[in-house]
Amino acid sequence: MKYIELGKFIKQPEGFKAFIPHPFPPTPLLSFDLELLKKNDEATRLLGKLDGITKLLPDSNFFLLMYLRKDAASSSQIEGTMATMIDAIEAEANINRNNEISSDVDDILHYITALNYGIDRVTKDRFPLSLRFLREIHQKLMDKARSSHFSNPGEFRKTQNWIGGVKPDNARFVPPPVYEMNKALNDLERFLHNRDLIPVVIKSGLIHAQFETIHPFLDGNGRTGRMLITFFLWSEGYLEKPVLFLSSFFKKHQQLYYEKLYNYHNGDIYGWLDFYLEGVIEIANEAINIVDKITLLRENNIKKLSKLGKRASESASIVLPKLYGQPIVTVPLIQKWTGFTRAGAQAVIDRFVEMDILEAKHEDKQYGQSYVYTKYIEIFSY
Repeated sequence: MKYIELGKFIKQPEGFKAFIPHPFPPTPLLSFDLELLKKNDEATRLLGKLDGITKLLPDSNFFLLMYLRKDAASSSQIEGTMATMIDAIEAEANINRNNEISSDVDDILHYITALNYGIDRVTKDRFPLSLRFLREIHQKLMDKARSSHFSNPGEFRKTQNWIGGVKPDNARFVPPPVYEMNKALNDLERFLHNRDLIPVVIKSGLIHAQFETIHPFLDGNGRTGRMLITFFLWSEGYLEKPVLFLSSFFKKHQQLYYEKLYNYHNGDIYGWLDFYLEGVIEIANEAINIVDKITLLRENNIKKLSKLGKRASESASIVLPKLYGQPIVTVPLIQKWTGFTRAGAQAVIDRFVEMDILEAKHEDKQYGQSYVYTKYIEIFSY
């Protein structure tokens, strides 16, 4: 196995050893073996296929919204959050028995806020990927969010941090001290914009691993670094919409993910890239299958609506498209969408339940009934 030295562990004045990165990227990275390049070609092909098939969805923004939630839940779960995508959707629909949002759900909602902010920053403001962009994303992610310690939202750290253990002396990994961190960040920013010979998908994997090695924030590095993957591929034009999110793959192989990142800064760059490309291939295939299933489900439900009378069909046609963005609803939410009375909104819901589109949940009437587009959510949950 070929190793490339990315830096050295150097003893600091305080007595512990910290990782000091070499200038990045090292030039030997340009020599990739044929097996890795073949995987890169497959990952690139599938990204193109995913991009093309996503454009065929009439409501691709709803597909993106569901994927944001899915990634937000997976990425937050990697950091210890126990809440699920469904918990987040319920919170967004104001379905809460205690009128409080748990800290676990709040982690996911903060992640969704940060992703949406980044999307708007790129699309509306044409803001380039940069260190400032990363700080802004981190600020949205961590502002008033739960943190294991003071996270200083939106600011790179000004003190030493570490991974594992209770202090740098017994940590598993100590990232670069502040001065070296800033040098490494500048190298990474230049690498983001370099027009080099490194294939784009491989480059996205290197960017993520190098960011995690630098570990520039006091908290939230993993989530920010995972968002960076998607934003980079999107900014490079490999996706018209940022619909590739790898957090569910990293969550599925969480221990291996950590191991590969740990081995990366010890020089096993190719082992990390092999794992990373497997993730791109798996998640792109999964997303393509999800688009196919959504298309089939939509067609079946439109057929059901076509059998209704004119008035019932018109009201149902208002609600069905919105369910792809908000698949858990209540009577007040349907009222808001349609302008119907409470009785009219309930009639629409009852019709959807009869057609096996919605399913009643939370039977306790004291807190209000909620209804779930179960077959749609299950497509994203497997």
